[in-house]
Amino acid sequence: MDPEFGGSFNSVKKESWNTVLLLAYQSLGVVYGDLSISPLYVYTSTFAEDITHSETNEEIFGVLSFVFWTLTLIPLFKYVFIVLRADDNGEGGTFALYSLICRHAKVSLLPNRQVVDEELSTYKLESVATMKNRSRVKEFLEGHKTLHIVLLLVVMLGTCMVIGDGLLTPALSVFSAVSGLELSMSKGNHEYAVVPITCFIIACLFALQHYGTHRVGFLFAPVVLVWLFCISTLGVYNIIHWNPQVYRALSPYYMYIFLKKTKKSGWMSLGGILLCITGSEAMFADLGHFSYTAIQIAFTSVVYPALILAYMGQAAYLSKNHHTDTRIGFYVSVPECVRWPVLLVAILASVVGSQSIISGTFSIINQSQSLGCFPRVKVVHTSEKIHGQIYIPEINWILMALCISVAVGFRDTKHMGNASGLAVISVMLVTTCLTSLVMILCWHKPPLLALAFLLFFGSVEALYFSASLIKFLEGAWLPILLALFLVTVMYVWHYATIKKYEFDLHNKVSIDWLLALGTSLGIARVPGIGLVYTNLITGIPANFTRFVTNLPAFHRVLVFVCVKSVPVPFIPPAERYLIGRVGPRDHRSYRCIVRYGYRDVHQDVDSFESELVDSLTEFIRLDATFRSCSSDRNVLEGSNNVNRLTVVGSSSSLASQNSRISNEIEENNHELVVDESTETPPPVVKRVRFAVEESTEQVMNPEELNEVREELEDLWSAQEAGTAFIMGHSHVKANPNSSFVRKIAIDFGYNFLRRNCRSPEVVLRIPPASLLEVGVVYIV
Repeated sequence: MDPEFGGSFNSVKKESWNTVLLLAYQSLGVVYGDLSISPLYVYTSTFAEDITHSETNEEIFGVLSFVFWTLTLIPLFKYVFIVLRADDNGEGGTFALYSLICRHAKVSLLPNRQVVDEELSTYKLESVATMKNRSRVKEFLEGHKTLHIVLLLVVMLGTCMVIGDGLLTPALSVFSAVSGLELSMSKGNHEYAVVPITCFIIACLFALQHYGTHRVGFLFAPVVLVWLFCISTLGVYNIIHWNPQVYRALSPYYMYIFLKKTKKSGWMSLGGILLCITGSEAMFADLGHFSYTAIQIAFTSVVYPALILAYMGQAAYLSKNHHTDTRIGFYVSVPECVRWPVLLVAILASVVGSQSIISGTFSIINQSQSLGCFPRVKVVHTSEKIHGQIYIPEINWILMALCISVAVGFRDTKHMGNASGLAVISVMLVTTCLTSLVMILCWHKPPLLALAFLLFFGSVEALYFSASLIKFLEGAWLPILLALFLVTVMYVWHYATIKKYEFDLHNKVSIDWLLALGTSLGIARVPGIGLVYTNLITGIPANFTRFVTNLPAFHRVLVFVCVKSVPVPFIPPAERYLIGRVGPRDHRSYRCIVRYGYRDVHQDVDSFESELVDSLTEFIRLDATFRSCSSDRNVLEGSNNVNRLTVVGSSSSLASQNSRISNEIEENNHELVVDESTETPPPVVKRVRFAVEESTEQVMNPEELNEVREELEDLWSAQEAGTAFIMGHSHVKANPNSSFVRKIAIDFGYNFLRRNCRSPEVVLRIPPASLLEVGVVYIV
């Protein structure tokens, strides 16, 4: 496995320890940047106003005890040992958990659990034996559509909080790092320097996003490693120099003493302690770029010990230095002789941590868009070698403007910490709930075990959530407001997408209508290839019927293209295209279903067109082979309206085979043919699987060979004549009998988003000169 690409846990296990250790080293810069800079602001936020430290040090030791056990329970026990195992083919994150649940229970609201999806090697469903032992939780969940909507809203909420974290973390981390300047400037003037410098660094950080993190990624791991070495060394120094007995504060007893003494103010200060685990979600979200083993080794051997030593060192210093005129912060515990070098490293580490969460925000928005839960935006892949390095211009500039606004508006670590803490703990609560469902539905663990997991970790996170929520007027309102806005946008877009699909499904016409079109009705076949884009996998879409009605002609070769997003991270290239016929062979009409995972890169139009023609060529050859090898032609052919779908892998070697058809047939083992004998997918679809024998000689009869040559010649001549892309230009209107809320959501909300987001042809990279748009009005 190439370290640049990462991989799943199963593939990493087969690699050498050198590879695993290299991945662990690389993960320091990408995964742990945000988590590693938390010592900059945890004590500052905790002791902001709610509590003060007394001569007895009970507050200091209580905070340290809370920090230690929070880091131990949440990142170490929950994420490293449990949640990281809930990967989706090596991928992690909120949508990975959701897609995993959707594949093991029929709870998805998207039309992505169809027969054409279930035949993917990466689309692993339950076995028949497992399905017989269906749990009551699964039956209850599948039987209530309201729960499907609630589940999707919970996933959307977690996604929106990740986006909110991407907005708040850069402001908080950079502001906290730059605040070290206040110790070197006159009192009262540091604020006027800290805020402009913070805004300048944030602006530079977002301005450099379009270059891609791979160009400066080689610096990330060394910067974080140097930073971890700095804070751990300072921690050891402060422990030895100020209070070697500080280790006693690791006892849970001090948490009890802390809450007993501080009461309500101590509970409210938990929102600041919560910041010690910001960035923990990145361990799971970035799982696809590394591996379970690499992330586990990096955290347990480097990050976790360094953070514990850093917090213990700060507590040791504060226990012997009860300042009354200086705010508690990270830099007061740094010796003056090394303060400037540490300040420089801290600023670099804050930039790395901010970069990690910004990249994660781009990634999760791209996943949301792929699953039809976010308006279409432009996604730029900044690296041809490293998967997942993406840049979204619109989101980048919006985040930059909001991030600078937060830094200028709050001007205070406390308020930024309150906002960031609520966003972080909300994502963790969503992850806990989804993981408990994964335990039952996917791992088939007893419901009591999943309930114990939910109650134990959920109660800890709920305690922190309540402490963050009480700070609503002190900054926590921002992630709540942002989440409400984004959830509304995502749900309106998702709802309208589903309703458009249902409208297309209801208004499609049968294949018999297409076959009846001919010269007798004044219909002409013009040279070229016509690609008709549709959301349907069967039948003829309404936009094509409108096209033929207004322009009585269509292309000599007609391909109905359905681009589907499947709830798996990646689709193997060999399973990308699903090709079938529409009508008899001489009609020259085909159906192509192109499947993408939610983390796949969409091809440019030139690559897609060439691969499509290559796949059609291979399908024609395979179809002829099947006809020659089949002993029962009726099983293979059925009627004229049968839509046979064959998995065809694209390869560069196909182009050299296009100029001839010989008697030498390649081995095509385990090719799939799907026989759909009705116009809509039946509940049970008959599948016929053909395996060509390994012999290299397969002789076609002369008549069959001539038909194949003629069909291929028509395809190649049509390719030379040019390709036209036929798409529906949709306008969505709410049904006149709809409620007022639906009319506002559809007529105003969705249409506003549709007009101001990327159009489908831009997302699919279709050249305007080859585009034919057909107006379609959707009444939903």
